[in-house]
Amino acid sequence: MPEVPATTFKLAERVERIGVSATLAVLNEAEKLKAQGVDVVDFGPGEPDFPTPEPIKQAAIQALHDNFTKYTPTPGIPELRQAICDWHARELATAYQPGECLVTVGGKHGVFNAVSALIGRGDDVLLPVPYWVSFPEIVNYCGGRVVPVATEEANGFRLTAAAVERAWTEATKLVIVNSPCNPSGAVVDREEFARIFDLCRRRGALLLSDECYSHFVYDGAPFSVASLPEAKPHLVVIGSLSKTFSMTGWRLGYALAPPPLVQAMIRLQSHSTSNPTSIAQKAGVAALRGPMDSVRAMLAEYARRRARIIAGLNAIPNLRCAEPHGAFYAYPNVGGWMRARGVKTAAEVAKRLLDEVHVVVVPGEAFGTAEHLRLSYATSMERIEEGLRRLTRFFS
Repeated sequence: MPEVPATTFKLAERVERIGVSATLAVLNEAEKLKAQGVDVVDFGPGEPDFPTPEPIKQAAIQALHDNFTKYTPTPGIPELRQAICDWHARELATAYQPGECLVTVGGKHGVFNAVSALIGRGDDVLLPVPYWVSFPEIVNYCGGRVVPVATEEANGFRLTAAAVERAWTEATKLVIVNSPCNPSGAVVDREEFARIFDLCRRRGALLLSDECYSHFVYDGAPFSVASLPEAKPHLVVIGSLSKTFSMTGWRLGYALAPPPLVQAMIRLQSHSTSNPTSIAQKAGVAALRGPMDSVRAMLAEYARRRARIIAGLNAIPNLRCAEPHGAFYAYPNVGGWMRARGVKTAAEVAKRLLDEVHVVVVPGEAFGTAEHLRLSYATSMERIEEGLRRLTRFFS
């Protein structure tokens, strides 16, 4: 065989600062086993296991019949931007206009655009721990510095204004809050959110509120910090249709922000993805203009699954699991089991679970903690029961 020449290129330093998504790596390993015919209990995916509602699919099909397959405006079609603003007002008591709205290729794209437009070298971003895997990587890519904000497991990982204030630095430019939280399921209550917002406003930093799980709250109603008086000039809201309407593969999200920031994000998007997929946008209009019955049905089923998996995990010796109040994740602490057996990392626990009992979980290191595993209960009750049997066998 001819000799393969050595590479002559060097990767950009900004790319060297980031790694592959840990959740994607877990999914890839699980898919390899499934391809071999192995019966895998998969607690890895962070997506609803429900189908996209039929009226939403039909809207996309109609868009195809109507030949709505050309470029659209970069920030999204006017009809969809208005629908987002109207839906957000109806569901979350806000008052945004289309000029304050940008449609993105999923919620993650909205975060990337916002952080890219705001953060550079010398800027600090306060990030509560545990955090969603992509937040620190996006900040690192943009040259900012992640400042972790501690939360207490005994308090269900709920973020407090006092914790944010303790972590504050002179270079703080952005505070990211994800409520309900992926991976912990923690929900910041209205009063605490108001205190966090007030701290950001007084100290001249923007607050980025990730609302991708806004409608999966088990106690109380969905809440947006954007509903607070005078919040909009100091706030970036990131939302997504992925979880709320079970549209993960459609890649449709949005950002709500002050017009100058929206315009900066549009400039960036115009040189990267341009417009979101045309037919997905028409499906998005149908989702936002339609009934919320499917969302309520999903929430009721998630509540049933949550009760079972949390009870099951807490019944396993050497495990403990705080009750999640939102989203669809359990985040058990396996530190007792690790110490008893000399296991050093949650990543090792996750690998052994996959190899020995064929259960897929995401290790806590991906979310900033050393002794936890993330389990998604967006799967059937039958698979939850089987997974609990395997977990009990492994940890016992």
